[in-house]
Amino acid sequence: MSQEHVSQRIQFARTGGSEVLELVDATPAAPGAGEVRVANKAVGLNFIDIYFRTGLYLAPSLPSGLGTEGAGVVDAVGEGVSHFKEGDRVAYAQGPLGAYAELHTLPASKVVKLPDFIDFETAAASMLKGLTVQYLLRQTCELKGGETILFHAAAGGVGSIACQWAKALGVKLIGTVSSQAKADLAMANGAWATINYTEEDVVARVRELTNGEMCDVVYDSVGKDTWEMSLDCLKPRALMVSFGNASGPVDGVNIGILNQKGSLFVTRPSLNGYADTRERFEMMCEDFFAMIESGKIHIDVANRYPLKDVGKAQDALQSRKTTGSTVLLP
Repeated sequence: MSQEHVSQRIQFARTGGSEVLELVDATPAAPGAGEVRVANKAVGLNFIDIYFRTGLYLAPSLPSGLGTEGAGVVDAVGEGVSHFKEGDRVAYAQGPLGAYAELHTLPASKVVKLPDFIDFETAAASMLKGLTVQYLLRQTCELKGGETILFHAAAGGVGSIACQWAKALGVKLIGTVSSQAKADLAMANGAWATINYTEEDVVARVRELTNGEMCDVVYDSVGKDTWEMSLDCLKPRALMVSFGNASGPVDGVNIGILNQKGSLFVTRPSLNGYADTRERFEMMCEDFFAMIESGKIHIDVANRYPLKDVGKAQDALQSRKTTGSTVLLP
């Protein structure tokens, strides 16, 4: 493929609603030293993409590309890259913004070879979410089995994988959901119990389900709206894992509240904070891929949109209309 090849990509020149996203023709960068260029076959859609679009997280500069997750075939290799060659099937979940594109150039250190048993759509739909669940359940707190945990948004992309992984580990996952259909999905994925937060008092229901013991860990990607409630679901000296801001960021917290609610621990992890070396990144990918190969985790690619309809796809995700994972098809 010639270096002058024109590729389509999604970009935004100002922050705001989904209307700021535009499909443009762009000449993709040739890979520099230590980089590869990937011809995307499928691209992942994630809540973090919306944070960048709205300005909650700042893009390095505008106009900016969007998206960090995809899967495809290596199209060009930069100087000094020895472990990839043109034609290799690969996937990635981190790196510079710009995955919402036909071609994406990124550091080879952020790319992993895709085993034959995982197709492109499955990989694009699950790399970021699967590696997130890997660090949450296996590293942030290394669950051994027997624990009781609360996981918010249990029917979403991350939640669907967490339900399955928790069950495989012998962990009792209580999932919060907003509808009966989502409760059914979480249960089918291996949740031990569900709580419909639109109709039930989450803290009271957790107390009931655990016979007053409460939870060893709470995993909260919702943020502002659920922070206090999440703390109230924990045992003394238990761990609060805040890993997302779907309802807005948690701020203005008086750290003394952790003492008042039982000498609690709190952490605010991210994928970049755990997949911070090539060795750790590869270990996390191997762990996740092995769970797929074993059949213990099945990825539900529930929604597919052409790249040009990215605005509709993001709106559906933001309005909580989706279950499972969504992919964009260049």
